[in-house]
Amino acid sequence: MANKILMPKLSPTMEEGQISRWIKAEGDAIEPNETIAEVDTDKATMEMTSLEGGTLLKILVPAGNNAKLGQTIGIIGNPGEDISALLAEVSSNGAASAAPAPKAEAPKTETPVAVTPTAEPNPKSEIPNPKSQMDGRLLVSPIAARMATENGIDLRTINGSGPQGRIIKRDIEAAMAGGSKSHPQSEFTAPKAAAGFREENTSKIRQVIAQRLTESIGPIPTFYLTVEIEMDNALALRKQINATLSEDEKVSVNDIIVKVAAMSLMKHPIVNASYRDTSIRFYDQADVGVAVAVDEGLITPVIRAANHKGFAEIARDVKELAVRARDRKLQPEEYTGATFSISNLGMFGIKEFTAIINPPEAAILAVGGATPTPVVRDGEIVVRNIMNVTMSCDHRVIDGATGAKFLQTFKQMLENPVLMLV
Repeated sequence: MANKILMPKLSPTMEEGQISRWIKAEGDAIEPNETIAEVDTDKATMEMTSLEGGTLLKILVPAGNNAKLGQTIGIIGNPGEDISALLAEVSSNGAASAAPAPKAEAPKTETPVAVTPTAEPNPKSEIPNPKSQMDGRLLVSPIAARMATENGIDLRTINGSGPQGRIIKRDIEAAMAGGSKSHPQSEFTAPKAAAGFREENTSKIRQVIAQRLTESIGPIPTFYLTVEIEMDNALALRKQINATLSEDEKVSVNDIIVKVAAMSLMKHPIVNASYRDTSIRFYDQADVGVAVAVDEGLITPVIRAANHKGFAEIARDVKELAVRARDRKLQPEEYTGATFSISNLGMFGIKEFTAIINPPEAAILAVGGATPTPVVRDGEIVVRNIMNVTMSCDHRVIDGATGAKFLQTFKQMLENPVLMLV
């Protein structure tokens, strides 16, 4: 008997997903628990498995389109089975059809966006793909538009291979492989009107970031504490550790910061806590979230029980999770449930900044770069590597003195690493 394939909940915060690609095609046999598609959620690309065996009779949501939780995205059954009744039911419920209209809402990878040229092409120039234009506008997926901009590709020279001739990622990749670049400026006339523009549909990750930050910055009473830390001893410790490790096992300054923060959290449990409506929840271990930049925004993989791990183990965890985050391969348990977070922008030359708390955590540490700075020691001016750290605190959990004591411990351990043994 034929049954519907419904969009499952693949992450804790998922409300809808994008079919990244169908692994199975119509007519393919499917075994129970076999992967049939990949779905882009708000945080990662997840594998979707079939709960039953049979044949994939119909795909109702093509690759590149969105589907709400519980929406019918396909039909599975026996070969040759009549599915007209199921198709009629799906259609009557207003679910996605097998051939969505061009204006249907869709996410980042295959969503057409209107790109209005800012200048008219030279009359001698020929637009090679008229099918990729609607009302004088180019149909371009957001990722293709971004890749074209970053690589100097003139979209007018691209033949779109997507639906309705839209230009998609593989078209830009092909153009890059063939050495296609934009025309020299002299080939175009000056624009006759206001600057053109393009719009990209907001990605799921960016939507969740916006929602979470709105939840944080408004309802949470936040205050900030900043401290200067002399990093020379910590840098010397890193050098000693790395002298014993292979190249791919090297420990970063951030790995040391994660370890020290975790140990400081154990000494100040109130910072390793979260506010509940009628209680404060204290956590038994330090699960430290480490902010990682990905194409669509930020994601925070979690180093579990960082207080029990050594520097090298933390370094391995951070490297592996960062790679999986950028490849959108993180599982929900790998990026949810942190008890405290660290955001480090020092590698970008940022000296000091503030970070927004990630609810329900009570604090986040914003770490700047360690830079040689003249300071006064014992009445003399000397140069030390100074790092600025700012902690954003949820005042419902952490008071000023409590946060200051945590930072004092954190500072003492970094400036005198031997204190980590006490």
